[in-house]
Amino acid sequence: MEDSHVGRNMRSACVFAAARLGFLNEYLPEDRDPVHAWPVIIFVSFLALTALFLGAENQSPRELPKKVYIHPPTASHIRLPDGRNLAYSQQGVPAERARFSMISPHSFLSSRLAGIPGVKESLLEEFGVHLVTYDLPGFGESDPHPSRNLNSTAMDMLGLANAVGIPEKFWVVAHSSGGMHAWAALRYIPSKVAGAVMFAPMVNPYDASMTKEEKQKTWEKWSSKRKFLYILARKFPSFLPYFYSKSFLSGEHGEPENLLFLSLSKKDKALMGKPSFKEFWERNMEESVRQGDSKPFVEEAILQVSSWGFNLAELQAPKNPEGEGLLNWLKSFYSLTEREWTGFTGPIHIWQGSDDRVVPPSTTDFVRRVLPAATVHKLPGEGHFSYFCFCDECHRHIFSTILGTPRGPLDTMAEDQTASDAPTEEITGSHHSGVI
Repeated sequence: MEDSHVGRNMRSACVFAAARLGFLNEYLPEDRDPVHAWPVIIFVSFLALTALFLGAENQSPRELPKKVYIHPPTASHIRLPDGRNLAYSQQGVPAERARFSMISPHSFLSSRLAGIPGVKESLLEEFGVHLVTYDLPGFGESDPHPSRNLNSTAMDMLGLANAVGIPEKFWVVAHSSGGMHAWAALRYIPSKVAGAVMFAPMVNPYDASMTKEEKQKTWEKWSSKRKFLYILARKFPSFLPYFYSKSFLSGEHGEPENLLFLSLSKKDKALMGKPSFKEFWERNMEESVRQGDSKPFVEEAILQVSSWGFNLAELQAPKNPEGEGLLNWLKSFYSLTEREWTGFTGPIHIWQGSDDRVVPPSTTDFVRRVLPAATVHKLPGEGHFSYFCFCDECHRHIFSTILGTPRGPLDTMAEDQTASDAPTEEITGSHHSGVI
């Protein structure tokens, strides 16, 4: 074959290739003969490329992240006394026909579109509820606040209540970190609040009133990244915009647990797999980041871990017992049902899932310790979102608990009632929760 035409052509081609690629021999170990080394390298490379090709064929194409879409404006607006515009939405019956009015401040990475997720208009009508939701400063369509704090957030709520025609008092409804703004309303405008309805409300994780054990039980439930972001918000907030730009301000959608570094329960994950929740989450998130500015999110994160200007224990304090002496003091201590309170004297209802890993049950245990007049409804097996969102039975139980028997909207021609009316008796009965 060596003297054949084919043999001569192959030999000359190999000599030419060896001359052109000879520089590669410099990268071989000194004790390796190129004649033996290169066939092994070529064979191994062929196997590796084959494995990669077969593996790629067996994998389905990775779905590209969905882009964030900014929708045309849809909110109503009011002009606050300081000149800022506040965006809001309304559900349920009109203010003038409402038996009960509710205002709902939203949580982090949320907007006025949240409110009570999935609540039916028919249920609001049945109980005569006027529900008002709004965008926090810098979120959604609301103007930013130059120096907002928890006092200013309460004043925004008061301005909104007056502008939409709430005649007297309103209930404040909050979920998760929205609870921070509900606490502010109880502290700064208690005379305007009929009651508070909160679902796994956040407290300051650095609150000096928390015991070492309460802090430990709270922090241990959070992911390492979430702990890291809390520390950044408290110590180095200027770094937060970078992390936000890589998650929810990247212009792309993502799973809530990834965008917010959450640890979620089994029930929460099941809920998030439902199309109704996914559609709600994406639309709400898009509205939240409408302005594309990290500043309101940084402000919100700093507020969560900074001094609030008040302690939760200050919201409700027992009046000094009449008379003096040890006996009167002991009687007032043990007669909790007859004890009178100063500060916010309305009802506080808190629903807390036992498997909540975002705002752990230890947080509500702390609230119950410092606010003994609050009513805590324990929810066995529930997570952070699973009871509050898209649960018709849960929503009906909540309304029945705080508002009593449904009586529909006011007949303004026949009744002379106000939205501040509320039942004095406690409604009990659903298997969902245990009240303590």
